[in-house]
Amino acid sequence: MAAGFKKQLVTENPSFEAKLSRKRIALCFFENSTRTRFSFEIAARHLGAGTLSFSASTSSVSKGETLNDTIRNLEAMKVDAFVLRHPSSGAADLITGITTKSVINAGDGSHEHPTQALLDMFTLREYFGKLENLRVIIIGDVLHSRVARSNIYGLLALGASVGICSPVTLMPPDAAKLGIALFTNLDDAIRWADTAIVLRLQLERATGGYLPSLEEYSVHYGLTDEKLDRVRKHLLVLHPGPINREIEISNHVADRIQPPGFSQSMLLEQVTNGIAVRMAVLQTLLAPDTSC
Repeated sequence: MAAGFKKQLVTENPSFEAKLSRKRIALCFFENSTRTRFSFEIAARHLGAGTLSFSASTSSVSKGETLNDTIRNLEAMKVDAFVLRHPSSGAADLITGITTKSVINAGDGSHEHPTQALLDMFTLREYFGKLENLRVIIIGDVLHSRVARSNIYGLLALGASVGICSPVTLMPPDAAKLGIALFTNLDDAIRWADTAIVLRLQLERATGGYLPSLEEYSVHYGLTDEKLDRVRKHLLVLHPGPINREIEISNHVADRIQPPGFSQSMLLEQVTNGIAVRMAVLQTLLAPDTSC
């Protein structure tokens, strides 16, 4: 379904059937977001759904209202689905117990970010033609990354080989039990991989005892032309955004679009694919008997 939506999105004048014209979707973002929030809103509008944009800072949450009460009140307004971004791990699962409406996890704490993983896997399959036996290295702060967790589970389930590369202080304590390859040397990780998902380094980690300094991290784990050229490796590069340029990824690697044989950035392609994938998620949940 997402492939069909993507094909229409990249045409000059995309036109979609309003399969969700009678649906109302509450976009409940308790954390800041650009790509996820706007792509869900665009996806909903392409399908004809109305959206209610919720911001914690301008809502009754700022007056002490609980998450439960917020959801119950929005449900009383007859919304059909909730798209939830929340700083607490497990928040999306919590509200499934208090509402009969569809709940889409748009990122909960350091737990998971399922639709980001879906769009990443869609991007990889579109480029390589398959995920089976593809070697995917996830580079950076895996310990605190909801993107990494969802990608590890999804990629392994679909037959890919997954590795992580980070300082030992930023590896999950159960990493050895996940069935993935572990690297602390970036050169070795690049040689092993077919593609890389570079994670945003959460800058507060440099002052939280996880890293000596941002400069030290950039030297050893920042993805640069020099590191790619040193191992003479073509590498497809993904990043969920936002980017800390010249820390986890150099400007040139982040922006590079080159023909086969060279490392290639897919960062903007991921953004487009995010709309297609989220359209597919919304239609599957809210109009399951229709096609794109």
